[in-house]
Parts: sequence; structure tokens; C-alpha cells
Amino acid sequence: MSLSHYDYVLPTELIAQEPLPNRSDARLLVVDRLTQSFEHRHIRNLPEFLQPQDCLVLNDTKVVPARLIGKRTRTGGYWEGLFLRVVPPNLWQILGKTRGKIQNEETVRLRSPDGNSELLIEFVARNEDGSWLGRSPSSAAVGRLPSALFTIGWSPIPPYIRGGKPLPYDKERYQTVYAAHSGSVAAPTAGLHLTTELLETVKWQGTAITSVTLHVGAGTFKPITTENIEEHRMHAEWCSLSEESAAILQKCKINGGKRVAVGTTSVRTLESASDSLEPFERETSLFIRPPYRFRNVEMLLTNFHFPKSTLLVLVRTFGGDELIREAYKEAIREKYRFFSYGDAMLIR
Repeated sequence: MSLSHYDYVLPTELIAQEPLPNRSDARLLVVDRLTQSFEHRHIRNLPEFLQPQDCLVLNDTKVVPARLIGKRTRTGGYWEGLFLRVVPPNLWQILGKTRGKIQNEETVRLRSPDGNSELLIEFVARNEDGSWLGRSPSSAAVGRLPSALFTIGWSPIPPYIRGGKPLPYDKERYQTVYAAHSGSVAAPTAGLHLTTELLETVKWQGTAITSVTLHVGAGTFKPITTENIEEHRMHAEWCSLSEESAAILQKCKINGGKRVAVGTTSVRTLESASDSLEPFERETSLFIRPPYRFRNVEMLLTNFHFPKSTLLVLVRTFGGDELIREAYKEAIREKYRFFSYGDAMLIR
């Protein structure tokens, strides 16, 4: 399949720059695969589309302050990067950008958002994908993350939102209300719409709610660079399905309910599990593209995604290529808000 097949033109004014005051006020384009029809609602109406035997599946990952800002000690030039993960025993994998080229053994002095802390990072090796491995005396890992990151890191707001410049409220709003396990460098954005009150309504009507974990990394937002999408290779991202969640999902399947994934990361986690949804904990590099057949997801709540992205390929594979193409045209006509702080789509 050609990458150009997944292109579309989006007016820049439809790229959401701010979150709505109330998360659940976001618009919801309901896409019905059976009737091939669209309905315009709001996120607060989501419970109306869920049945007691269904199960809503959240990704409970927590965004870490993964954006890094500093100066090159050799040139004094501005440097900006994104922490990706710890590479044992104590190296950081980092994506970075600066004028000129970083050299092996070059150092960058990072500064904290409050300006009160600094950290020196030395770049020791460049990976084939363009990322770097760096080290620091303060790089000791705490679980999967270096403790220094929580002091020195900035909120990782995407560059299409205010040029990547975070505001104080982003620390709360670029995070789901149910975030529990630190590890993501970007938010699972479909979940940003859900409020505690909305989730309580879902529970009250009898619909089960459970969680998986996928720590969002380069695999989710890395651009497709090959014209033939089948040649694209995803980065691996860590994910897990607990015994408790697996039992809830297995029961949902037995009772004839629908597994309703909140976000493409929840989809990739569920589809990385076995057909019988056995618990697991490992990395996944699953790239969902035609002619993939879904085994563990029947409904999907998702935001509107970038042209030519792996996320758009996944959504069109799930919802039906032509139907989702038309859904995007409908969203643009109706001036829906796109991307991380934008509106959402429910594919039934």
C-alpha cells in the first residue's frame, strides 16, 4: 500500500492549540460501520453507546517530563531533545535537534523549567535511527526511568501545539485523569477527554472499566519514511496486560460484550496479546496495517491523527478505509478540532 494513500489536506486553523475548559465537552464523531453513517455528538454522550456487557479499556500510562532543553558546552548553541528510555545499565536514549551536528563525546548542559537545576549529558553513541545514547553521573535508573528526569525535564508538548512551548496547565491537561504508571513521552490522547465523573457514569450503568499499559515512545509518533508502508518498521514500546485486566476482558468476551479501546495504544496492547487474552508484559513493535484482522477490539475511541501516520493507518484499517476517509472529510467540513487537544471519533 502506498503512503500517499493516507494523505489528506488539513486547514491549519483546525489544529487545536488549547484544551477545552471541560474535557468531556469535546465533540465526538460517531462512525457506524454497520450503517456506514455518521452522527455528531460530544464525549459526554459516550455512555449512551456502551452496554452493560461491554468493557472500556484505558491505557493507564503516565506522561513523564521527557522534553530536554539545554546548551551545547562546546559551542554554546541551543539544544533540545526528547528522552525516550533507559538503556541498561544507565544510558539514556535521546532524540535531539540543534544547529549543526552533535559529535561523539560532546556534552550538553540541561536546565530545569524553574532554572534552579542543571545536568550535564555526554553523548557516547549514535544509533542507526538517528537517536543518541547519553550518560550522566545522575543517570541512575529508578525502575524504568532516571530520577534526574523529574527534576530536569519539561512537559513534552508536541511541536504543533504553540510551537512546543508548554504552559503551566499542560502538566495537568496533557495527562489522563487515570494516569498511574510513569513511562510515556507523549500522552495517549484519546483518554485526555475522559473525566472522573464520566467514568463513574460508565460504571454506574454496569459497563466494566479496566486498564492496560503501553508506554508511548518513538514507535507511536515516528513518521513513516517509506513510500511502501509495508517496509516501515515500528520502534518497540513496552506494554502489559495484568491478570486482573485479562480476567475482566475474558469475561466480557464470554458474555458477548464489546472490548472498547480508548486510543490506538490500547488497541496495540490488546492486539499484542493472545487470542485468549492471557496476561503478558513485554515490548511490542506491532504495526497494524491492511490486511490486519482485529481479534481483541470491537470498538475504538480515538482522536484525529496526522496524515501519513501509523496511527491513521491503524484507524483506517479498523474502521474501513473508505468509511474513515469520508469521516475525516466530514470532520473537516464540520470544523472538528484535530490532534492531541482536539476532538474525537468513536468507531462502532
